[in-house]
Order: sequence, then C-alpha cells, then structure tokens
Amino acid sequence: MKILNIILLSIVLYSPIYGQTAQEIIQKAEDKMRSGSLYAEMSITTVRPKWSRTMSMKTWSKGTDFSIVLITAPAKEKGTVFLKRYKEAWNWVPSIQRSIKLPPSMMSQSWMGTDFTNEDMIQESSNVRDYKHTILKDSTIAGRKVWKIELIPYEETAVVWGKVIVYIDKVDYIQLRTEMYDEDGYLVNTMKASNIKEMGGKMLATKMEMIPEDKDGHKTILEYSKIQFDQPIEEQFFSVQNMKRLK
Repeated sequence: MKILNIILLSIVLYSPIYGQTAQEIIQKAEDKMRSGSLYAEMSITTVRPKWSRTMSMKTWSKGTDFSIVLITAPAKEKGTVFLKRYKEAWNWVPSIQRSIKLPPSMMSQSWMGTDFTNEDMIQESSNVRDYKHTILKDSTIAGRKVWKIELIPYEETAVVWGKVIVYIDKVDYIQLRTEMYDEDGYLVNTMKASNIKEMGGKMLATKMEMIPEDKDGHKTILEYSKIQFDQPIEEQFFSVQNMKRLK
C-alpha cells in the first residue's frame, strides 16, 4: 500500500537496460504522486468475509513533507482528519473535538480498520530516503515489463517493514505491485495496482488492492475518482490548527 529524497551514500546497482540506478527508478515512481502538490478524491472499501464498508475522502499533499487526509463519508467518520507535517503525525477526532499526536509506534497499526497502515496513508517514510535499493531482475505484470527491486531499511531508520519488494513499470514508472515483509522475512501484505489510465495529466494506476497474506477473504480497495497536480497549496494549510476547519 505505505505503500514514496536525498542521494543515498551507498552503492546501488545499475539497470542493464536503461543505465538507471535502482534509486533513480524508485525516485521516478515516487515522483508520479509525490512531486509538487497533489489534491485527490478517493474511496476506500474494506472487504471482509461477511461484510464490507466504504469510506470517501479527500487528500492534499505537498512534496514529501506535508499531507492531509479528510474523511467525508460515512457520517460516523465524517470530519476525521490525519495530518503529516515533516516527521510528525496527527489525528483530529471530531467526536471529542481533539487533535492527537500519533507516536511512531502507531505507524504499523491499522488505518481506520482497513488493511492499510497509518504509515501507508500518511506516508511518514520515503522509499527513496529510508531504504537501500537493489535491482533483482526483470519481470512482467499484466503484460507490462517491470523492474523487481528490493528495499531494505537502514538500521537507523524507523520504518514499519523489514523488507519491501516493488515491481515498477518500465514505461510509465507505475508501481504495479508491492510486497511488504516483516523483520523476520515473512510476507505480511501485498498491494496490487490496476486500472491504469490518464488522470491529472499523468498515466496512473487508479485502483489499489491491499491484501493481507494470512487473512482469507480480507482486502482493502482504494480507488481514485479525481486527481489534480501542482495546484497552489501554502505550507500553512498543513497545520494542526487547520485540521478542524477542513470540509
């Protein structure tokens, strides 16, 4: 899902086809959604063996340092806000009229009862900055040629996963599949991207499915209905004070 800017000091492998490093490929994939500013509208459907529920939301981001997610439906969760500002994360809870600072220990917990984590949704870490990268091999997903790249976190970096494997399309730099492993090397979640089309002037995957490895019949589906890039957003918009004003 979680699930994305400085030059790494370590040596990375070069792609034999394009002469790009693994880091450069990851950077281009992240830039698809995280360069400049972004406004998006989306839905998230949580699927369980005996029920499902859908939430609607809006999200704003600016670079890799600022993001806000606003729940707009259903009524029970409407007005709930999640904020990332630099390395800090906050949650506005309208039912108690309080903003709560989220500690790093909560980043691996479920976001709003979905199969996404808090880290996936508020994007505290960066696939470029916080991991060392190795190109493993070429592969094919849904008829598209992809790079398979392994991401291992630096020891000093506080991230959720012990290892991440990403599959990035060689033409449009779309992250088509992401596998998240725990510190013991066990696969925990797989995110699959699909419904590739032009949105906001870019070719993007507009549907993501997060699937837990050990929970049959469980998955969470995120679908974008609107995306706008590079709209002016002031940094002051991403403030704790502004969380309760969003509509």
